[in-house]
Amino acid sequence: MRFLPVNLNAVLVELDDLAQTLALLASLRAEPIAGIEELVPAARTILITFRPAALSAAALAHAVRQRKLDARETRVDKRIEIPVRYDGEDIAEVAGLLGITPDELVRRHTGSDYTVAFTGFAPGFAYLSGGHPSLNVPRRAVPRTRIPAGAVGLAGSFSGVYPQASPGGWQIIGVTDTPMWDLSRETPALLQPGDTVRFVDATALKVALPVLEKVVAAPAPVAVEGGCAFEVRAAGLQALWQDGGRHGQARQGVSASGAMDQRSLQAANRLVGNASDMACLELAYGGLQFVCRGDAVMAVTGADGPVTLTRADGAQWPLPRYQPVALADGDTVSFGEPVAGIRSYLAVRGGFAVTPVLGSWATDTLARIGPPAVVAGDVLPMRAVAIGAVVGTAEAPPTDLPTVHEEVVLDIVLGPRTDWFTADAVERLCSQPWVVTPQSNRVGIRLNGEAPLVRANTAELPSEGTARGSIQVPPSGQPVLFLADHPLTGGYPVIASVATHHLDRAGQIPVNARVRFQPMAGLHRVHGPIEL
Repeated sequence: MRFLPVNLNAVLVELDDLAQTLALLASLRAEPIAGIEELVPAARTILITFRPAALSAAALAHAVRQRKLDARETRVDKRIEIPVRYDGEDIAEVAGLLGITPDELVRRHTGSDYTVAFTGFAPGFAYLSGGHPSLNVPRRAVPRTRIPAGAVGLAGSFSGVYPQASPGGWQIIGVTDTPMWDLSRETPALLQPGDTVRFVDATALKVALPVLEKVVAAPAPVAVEGGCAFEVRAAGLQALWQDGGRHGQARQGVSASGAMDQRSLQAANRLVGNASDMACLELAYGGLQFVCRGDAVMAVTGADGPVTLTRADGAQWPLPRYQPVALADGDTVSFGEPVAGIRSYLAVRGGFAVTPVLGSWATDTLARIGPPAVVAGDVLPMRAVAIGAVVGTAEAPPTDLPTVHEEVVLDIVLGPRTDWFTADAVERLCSQPWVVTPQSNRVGIRLNGEAPLVRANTAELPSEGTARGSIQVPPSGQPVLFLADHPLTGGYPVIASVATHHLDRAGQIPVNARVRFQPMAGLHRVHGPIEL
């Protein structure tokens, strides 16, 4: 096995095949190594996230190398049948690639049992292995911008079902109405690693299977009688509930999400006496306006921009950031456009009374999991203040928030797939500036450079786990920097990752800013695999 660096808190273990991957995964789950936080298995790799304070990368590699690759995960046998109408838009093309008829393709696809090898890409998306050996086809050269929910597809030797409408590059051969993800179930993901799956041909039924568009969101907050609340007059560009993240859900294909700037979220909570990972409002580019009903204490952190208080009698003055502020009944608070950074965090003493989803208040915009975005007209109730919740003293705001007026430098760790690129491409990654495009969001920052990054290895990369901060390079050669709502797995090579200490800064970079990547000292080999 090889150990490839992903970040200062993550490594990618590369094995020979899927069988070895599942064996190592079973061993690590049966006898956990102290300090490991998350395991994301894929076709031939396991992405391991760990706590550097408890376990070094070298110690982790040494401990994993001692594991035998003959373990098998024990679980209750579960067999699931999935009816499919085989009229997908790629079925004729896929049959042609394989030199068979569409009818023969259906016969082969329904003639074998599959096993859920691992999950990823989206909540409830399972990679199914063990089908007919001839069903091995490449992804589409140009991914579709939208594949409907319930679409059944092929990629490499895997089959899969899209739980919700999303972009994707799999070859679509059919559709099913069996929901892959449903929060009303005790276990939302229908397919779990180790399950047995059988596809059943429902084409002859001639029944139009519905397109599934289930939005997996929690109910909006409900006002608490007699309590304090904020009445939202305007929500701005984007106002989302966020917290420390939804950790420990990788087995269902769910990534952590959470605040884009974790330090700012924690500071806002400390200032009002809350636990540091409680729910806050994350505001992109300002624009929020609300009226306070009752008395409250709030704090605002993150981006640097004007916050104005207008009293019920019309008196008005600016509010400080990074300080607790007392609000009276009838006060109106307005957020202007930031001059540095783009995301602000609003916390209230006692916390907001918002319903968690899968144990977290984080809203994942890619997976569509979590409380709905705040909109004008919403009433945001607050929880009762806990005994002992002490309002904190003022904290120092950051001095290096990104702006469009100066180059933003981000430290990076090269790997795990640096050797898939030419030496010139690796040099170019770090030498030329990259402009943040308007297509950027919480999923990732799309970058544009004068010269694209050229791959030395043009083979198709089997899907593997991706981490927050990963710099993935699609066929265009223009990189994408994954942020909080990134997919759990990806199929394009990751040339490097933004170092953990600069992830919060990356979450504050505005559109049209220029970014330059700087390899960390001692981790700057230009070419070739970098192993632990």
